[in-house]
Amino acid sequence: MRKRIALYNIKVFAVLIAITTLLNACNTKNDNKKPDDYWYGSINVSADESFKPIVDELAKVYESNRPKTKINVTYKPEAECFKDFYVDSVRMIIATRPYTPEEREIMVDSFSVSPNYMAVARDAIAVIVNPSSPDSVFTMPELKAILTGKFSKKLIPVFDGVKATSTVRFIIDSVLRGDTLTKDAVAARSSNGVLDYIAKTPNAIGFVGVSWIGNKEDPEQVSYLKEVKIARLESKYMPGHFVKPYQDDIYTKNYPLVRDLVYILKENYKGLGYGFAGFMSSEIGQLIFRRAYLAPLIIKNFGIREANVKE
Repeated sequence: MRKRIALYNIKVFAVLIAITTLLNACNTKNDNKKPDDYWYGSINVSADESFKPIVDELAKVYESNRPKTKINVTYKPEAECFKDFYVDSVRMIIATRPYTPEEREIMVDSFSVSPNYMAVARDAIAVIVNPSSPDSVFTMPELKAILTGKFSKKLIPVFDGVKATSTVRFIIDSVLRGDTLTKDAVAARSSNGVLDYIAKTPNAIGFVGVSWIGNKEDPEQVSYLKEVKIARLESKYMPGHFVKPYQDDIYTKNYPLVRDLVYILKENYKGLGYGFAGFMSSEIGQLIFRRAYLAPLIIKNFGIREANVKE
């Protein structure tokens, strides 16, 4: 009798071990399952507000081709985007610069994630004035004089904020170079706000990302071109020659206010972030940049688009 009980207990124990092993295997499988991939799931992205028109278009096309995905983009000043570099729920940043070595070290040490980045397109800062303004052609010394309040005429600089934005940072680093921005500078709430302010203020001069005003096939941007005027700046490589932020001059950096569009990805598996990053680098993504009159940097054999705009 005792022998039968012992055999029974052994069988029960074996069954329990088998069930436990099966449950552990199922749990391990669930633990290893990715929450998203190229074709399904959602991702939170922090993007520089000056890139909103082009990023909206990229997300729209990606989601239309992959209906089970959702790209949740929040638009902020660039400095605020980089604060999100340390937020777990935000896996991608779209800005004008890569991370610094110090920022990368914090990410690796604190979050055990090795971020990566890529410049996928070239953008420019467009200088805009009111259509009634007699001044719409500037050398870089003249532009610097306007920004420091030393120009012969009173022109009010208008930005999408007076601090923390990529546009302001670029102007301070690349144009002012140690000089101080005039206290008369106006901070609009957004790039749209800059356009609206310039349209109503003859003695103002605005600075916006070219993706807000450069696409001659976007009805909204075409309507803005009736209310503001894009100024010409002296060519970087051809003194005495003045250019607008057209695609060929952006690509060659002949236009003097040029910057990159960079994605930063902090994802430790091949998820939706990798999918969206790959899309921006793909032929379709690069074609979207080209159609928006930015300069694609990954695929360069599209050719340059003619602006076909009345001067």
